[in-house]
Amino acid sequence: MIVRNKKHILQMLFIWKGSVLKKIAPTLFAIFLFSWLVYFCHYLFPDVIIPLNVGAFALVGISLAIFLGFCNNAAYDRFWEGRKQWGSLVIHTRSLAFQIQNYIQENEQFTKKDKEEGIKLIFAFCYALNLQLREKQDYEILKKYLSKEIYDTLLTKKFKPTFLLNELTAWIAKQHREGRMDSITLTRIDENLDQMSIVLGACERIVHTKIPFVYFVILHRTVYIYCFILPFGLIDLIIWVMPFFVTFVAYTFIALDAVVAEIAEPFGEEENDLALDQMCANIEYSICEISDMPTPILLSHDHNYIVR
Repeated sequence: MIVRNKKHILQMLFIWKGSVLKKIAPTLFAIFLFSWLVYFCHYLFPDVIIPLNVGAFALVGISLAIFLGFCNNAAYDRFWEGRKQWGSLVIHTRSLAFQIQNYIQENEQFTKKDKEEGIKLIFAFCYALNLQLREKQDYEILKKYLSKEIYDTLLTKKFKPTFLLNELTAWIAKQHREGRMDSITLTRIDENLDQMSIVLGACERIVHTKIPFVYFVILHRTVYIYCFILPFGLIDLIIWVMPFFVTFVAYTFIALDAVVAEIAEPFGEEENDLALDQMCANIEYSICEISDMPTPILLSHDHNYIVR
């Protein structure tokens, strides 16, 4: 995900990183060339290229804008929910780590070092959720957080975050059975475990219940048909300026179409998707600081964007 400081208005006009322009540039170029073709054909063969009534384009444009707005709201709702759920995960993983550090009693057989097993299960859960949401199969990063036995078992599971949350719950239950916390403390800890389970389920819902594909088909077809027939409606009104104006109109519609498709899948790895890697690293870093564990290397930043 792109993270920018506030830019000067002129800088915003020429920013390339994070813009959908590089995705749609070939299409815009094709529309620009097509518009010039219509212009020259109308100039050379005025009886063949018949101008269309521009009023019809105004009506279609209004309808298209309303439909684009609807699809954008539906897509952003998915993005916002994903952002909210991961924000909740940051809160509850930290709270759980605080409870493990301060509420589980230590003795000669169970020291502060032994608490790291539970802390590392929290890290493993976050990274496993990240990898599952992005449909990745390389879970090598989890080796440093898990014992060999748990890691080998993990690889045999389909829903790996669910397995790790169960292991974390079992570890907490073990501490209660062995008398390191009372039932009231266990109940408070269990609240955070429940919230982590809710985040897991909500993120899976976002991934598996997508915006109906028919919306994208209708939107995509309508936008492209509108942009390619628009030159016929403007050819007599603005003459040689028409290709430039049509390209600008096409940019507004096609760019929004591309944005809708991008933010509708908030857990992807495109520039405007959620920065899950950064969130996982921040969770690990902040918890390691309060747990006196070695802190990881955070993802680096430059003045414009996150470098992965």
